[in-house]
Amino acid sequence: MIERKGHEGTSRVRGLLEGCSWYEPIRRSFWRNPDRLMAIKATVAIALLAIPLVLLGFPFFAVSLSLGALAGALSETDDHPAGRVKSMALKVVSFGISSLSVELLRPYPILLGLGLALSTIGFLLIGGISERYRGVTFGAVLVGIYAMIGASISPAWYWQPLLLPAGALFYGLISLGLLLLHPWRLLEEQLARGYAALADYLEIKASLFPSEEKSQGQVRNQLALRNVRLVTALDQCKDVLNSYSDSLKDPSELRPYLQSFMLLQSLHERAASSHERYDLLSQKPENRELLEGISQTLSQLSQASRKLSESLLTGVPYRHPVSLDWIIGVLEKQLQDNQFDQTSPLVLLVNNLARSNQSLRNLSDNLFRDLSPQLARDRRTTVQRIKDQLYWESPRLRHAIRLSLCFLTGFTIFQIFPMPKGEWIILTSLFVCQPSYSSTRRRLFQRILGTLSGVVGGILIVQLLPTIPGQLLFMLVSAFAFFFWLKKNYSVSVIFITTFVLCAFNLVSHQGVALMAPRLIDTLIGSGLAYLSVRLLWPDWQYKRLPSLLSEALAKNAAYFRAILDEYSGTVTGDDLPYRSARREAHRADNALVLAWQDMHLEPSKRQKSRELAFDLTYLNHALLSYLSAFGAHRRPERRPPEEILDFSNSILSALETCQHCLQQPCPSPEEDLRPILTSITEKTQQTNAGLTRLQFTLFYNIADVAEQILTLAGSISKEPLSSAEQTVARR
Repeated sequence: MIERKGHEGTSRVRGLLEGCSWYEPIRRSFWRNPDRLMAIKATVAIALLAIPLVLLGFPFFAVSLSLGALAGALSETDDHPAGRVKSMALKVVSFGISSLSVELLRPYPILLGLGLALSTIGFLLIGGISERYRGVTFGAVLVGIYAMIGASISPAWYWQPLLLPAGALFYGLISLGLLLLHPWRLLEEQLARGYAALADYLEIKASLFPSEEKSQGQVRNQLALRNVRLVTALDQCKDVLNSYSDSLKDPSELRPYLQSFMLLQSLHERAASSHERYDLLSQKPENRELLEGISQTLSQLSQASRKLSESLLTGVPYRHPVSLDWIIGVLEKQLQDNQFDQTSPLVLLVNNLARSNQSLRNLSDNLFRDLSPQLARDRRTTVQRIKDQLYWESPRLRHAIRLSLCFLTGFTIFQIFPMPKGEWIILTSLFVCQPSYSSTRRRLFQRILGTLSGVVGGILIVQLLPTIPGQLLFMLVSAFAFFFWLKKNYSVSVIFITTFVLCAFNLVSHQGVALMAPRLIDTLIGSGLAYLSVRLLWPDWQYKRLPSLLSEALAKNAAYFRAILDEYSGTVTGDDLPYRSARREAHRADNALVLAWQDMHLEPSKRQKSRELAFDLTYLNHALLSYLSAFGAHRRPERRPPEEILDFSNSILSALETCQHCLQQPCPSPEEDLRPILTSITEKTQQTNAGLTRLQFTLFYNIADVAEQILTLAGSISKEPLSSAEQTVARR
C-alpha cells in the first residue's frame, strides 16, 4: 500500500527474490503476524546460540547466552534503526554492569541485597525518561536476577557478565538486520495495530443499530474499553513516527506514513462520534431498515480497516471493497426516496459513514498529498523528566519503592532459609508486582496458574523426551510459544517460560525436574510479597482517584470543546496540531476513567465505594466525548454555528469548569444549572427551519443534556473533601 523504501543493496536482493514464484507467499506469511515474527526472531537467536554449544558439551554457555537473548528480546523497543543501535549499545553496557555487580557483590550478601534494592529504584526512575530507557532498565533488572540465579553454577565469576550481554547483543543484531532489510517495518506494524483496533471498535459499534435502551450500557461499556486500546495504539504510532522523524535526514520520506496516521485519527473521530441516542432512533419503525443498513455499513468499514491493516503488514496493495460504495449508495437513495428530514441524525450518520468510505477509497491520493502535519512531542529535558517523578505521590516512585522492598524481603527470605534457587522469589516479584492493586492481583493469579500448569505439563513432556536433542527441541518450542503468547495471554506465556526454564536447567545440571517443586513454592512466595506490597504500601484505591480523574476528564473535554469552536471560527489556519492535541488528551482522560472503573471490580468489596456512581460517570463522560466528536467531525469554517449556539457553549464550558473546580478542592456542590439552557435550546430548535442550524441545535442539546447529568452526579462526590495527597495528584 505504501511504497517501501530501503537501502540499495537490500532492494537489489529483494528484487531477485521477487522473481521466484515461491517467495511472495512465504514473504506475506512471514510478515503478516507481528507476534509470530517476534517469536521467530527470538527463537532463531536462541537456537543459533544454544544448539552448537549444547552439542559441543557447553550447556552453561548455551543457557547463559540464551537467557541474555531472552532478556534482550523482552526489553526491545520500537525505534528507527539508528535509535535501535543506540538502544542496543545502552543495553549491552547496562546488562554488563548489572551482571558484573551481582558477581562482585555475591560474597557480601548484605551489600548485594542493598545494592539490588537501591539499583531497582534508580533503574525504574531512569526508565521514566522515555520508552527507550524503560526497555533498557527493565532488561538490566531482569539480567541482574538471571545472574543471581546462575551464579552458583557458573564456572568463573566473569562468565555471566560476558555471556548475558553477548546474548542480548546477538539477538539485537539479528533484529537490527531484519529491520535494515525492511526499515519501515516498525511504522507499518504500529499503524496496522491501529487500524486493527479501529476495526474492532467499528464491529462493536455496529451492534448499536438498531438497539434497545437496556442494551445501550453494555455496548457502550465495550466501546469504551475498545477505545482504550485504540487510543493506546494511536499514541504508540505517534511515538514511533517521532522516533523516525528525529533520525531521518529527509522528513519527506515519512509523509506517506504521517498521512496514514492522520487518516486513522480522522476515522477514529468519526467512529467515536454520536449524533443521537440510538435507542430512540430504533423505536421508530420507519427507521428500522435504514438502521440495519447503517449496521451493515459499519461492519463493512470494519472489514475494510482490517484489510488495510493486513495490507500494511504484508505490502499487498489495499483494494477498497466495492460493496461499501454500493451500500452507501443504497443508504443515500433510501434517505432520498423516504424524504427524511435533512435535520435528522440519520442523515448526519449516513453522511459521516460516506465521508469515512470516501477517505478509504481515495487512500492512495491522500497518502501522497503535499502536506506534512506536525505531531505532539514531549519537550521536557531529561533532567526535568526525572524531577517530575521525584515527589512522594508519584505513582512511579511509589512503584519503585514497593518493588525494591519486595526484592529486599525476598532476598532476605532465601538468605535466612535454605532454599534451592530462592532467587526465583525475586524474579516472580518483578513480573507480578505492578503499579496498581488491580493489575498486580490480575498478574498474581495468571502467574500462579501458568507456573502450576507449566510444572505439571513440563515434567510430563520431559519424561517423554529424555534425550538432550529432545529437551533442546522442547526448549526452543517453549521459547517460541512464550513470545507468541506474551501479548495475547499472559497465563499461557507463563506456562511456556516455565517449561523453558525446566529444560534449561535439565541441560545444565540435570536438575530441572527436581527444581520444579521449589520453583512453584518460590512463585507463591514472590506473588504473595507482590500482593502484600500493593495491598499495604500506599494502595491507590480507585474510589479515591475518582474525583481527580473526573476533574481531569472534564477539563480535557472542555479544552477539546474550545478547540472545536476555534476550528469553526476560522481563526485557526495551517496545521491543526492544537485541535488534534486537545482531542487526544480528552480521549486519554476518558480512558483513565474507564480503566479506573474496570480496575475497581478487582479491589476488595469494602474498597468498591461508589462503584455504580463510577460506572454512571464513566458512561456519561464517554457519551459527552462522543457528542463532542460528532461536533468536531463536521467542523468547517463555512458551517460556523449561530451566535445563540456560541452563547450556549459558553454556559456549558462554565458549568464544566465550575464542576471541575469543586472536584479539585473542598467546596459546595456545583450551583451551575443547565436546565434553563436545555429549555432554550429546545425552543430555538423548534423555531428553526430544517437545515444545518437546526441539526447543530439538536447536537448541542445532547451535549448540554449529558453535561447536566454529569453535574448532577458529580455533586454527590464533590461533597467529600479530597486529601492533600489527592489534591496534589489532581493538580499534577
